[in-house]
Amino acid sequence: MYESEIKALKKAGRFRERKLFDDSLDDLASNDYLGLSRSKKQFGKAVKLVKKYNTLSSKASMLVNGYHPIHKLFEETIAEYNGFEEGLVVGSGFLANMSLIEALVRKGDILFIDEEYHASGVMASQLLGDRVVTFSHNDVDDLSKKLLSYPAKRQVIAVEGVYSMSGELCKKEIFDLADETEALLIVDEAHSAGVIGAKLLGIFEYYHINITERHIKMGTLGKAYGSYGAYILASKNIISFLENRAKPIIYSTAPSVFDTALALVNLKHIQKNVKKYTKKILKRQAVVKKDIGVQCHSLILPIVMLNNESALSMQRRLISQGYLVGAIRQPTVNTPMLRVILNLSVSTKKLQDTLVFISHNTIQ
Repeated sequence: MYESEIKALKKAGRFRERKLFDDSLDDLASNDYLGLSRSKKQFGKAVKLVKKYNTLSSKASMLVNGYHPIHKLFEETIAEYNGFEEGLVVGSGFLANMSLIEALVRKGDILFIDEEYHASGVMASQLLGDRVVTFSHNDVDDLSKKLLSYPAKRQVIAVEGVYSMSGELCKKEIFDLADETEALLIVDEAHSAGVIGAKLLGIFEYYHINITERHIKMGTLGKAYGSYGAYILASKNIISFLENRAKPIIYSTAPSVFDTALALVNLKHIQKNVKKYTKKILKRQAVVKKDIGVQCHSLILPIVMLNNESALSMQRRLISQGYLVGAIRQPTVNTPMLRVILNLSVSTKKLQDTLVFISHNTIQ
């Protein structure tokens, strides 16, 4: 069963499978931006924190009795750091996007979603029928025209702080437009939190946005924060509404207590070491600028490849050199590419070696 479909995927160079990569490879593929996934010291802090409590796991949904003191402490801490009224911890970024989009866009509302928004948000939007309008990627003029063309009870805009494949920042003008039109603004900060901003808090901080009741921030814990799970930050009313209407929150077992604890200790660790991490981020961005002439505003470097096979071939060749990069193909992206992550746990010398190897072995 499904043999013909699998055969077609292989023929098109789109076949995927789970792989156990050699853990000794220098990781330039994952979203572990700050390298915290390897910190046994931070892991130990999280273990110590969880051991303070009698209950060590989630047990049930948060609305039954799965809500743990560590969940609450994490929510309060991340909300305070980011200047939002309340926070809500969620099982994953996928569930966070499903929660927000499916629950918040009610009858008479319209969702305006960037065409390159994450697949989880796109899937959620498919539940909304004709209440969805897609606008051209990061195109302020197109969004403005569509906001005028589709009046609604509530207009909800969904964008990403840093787009996961291109590393491109959401334009500041979109924040301004959302304010002008009094639209709700959902910002997926999965790839910007922990990476940009004076205190590495993300795109809201980077653009010096004054947080209002119309702003909603969601992000994941499995990237810069070196754990697993997600969070939503918003006004008290929106968080309360999600508790009552967002199905992934109501009907899912509460997020892992340990993963939330690990994210909490990592969040505090980053805030204590902002200068150190910022210096490392800027150093790697400078290497990319100097060596290949590309200005990175995040820690994502996309390198376009001729086709799927060339992307996979280059990935294999880099593995033979000791480096792991992402080979990204359709349907994730329109054009195959290498996705090189400027992981802070990989030295700048090794990053340079990787860039030189790609440059010398890629046919444009």
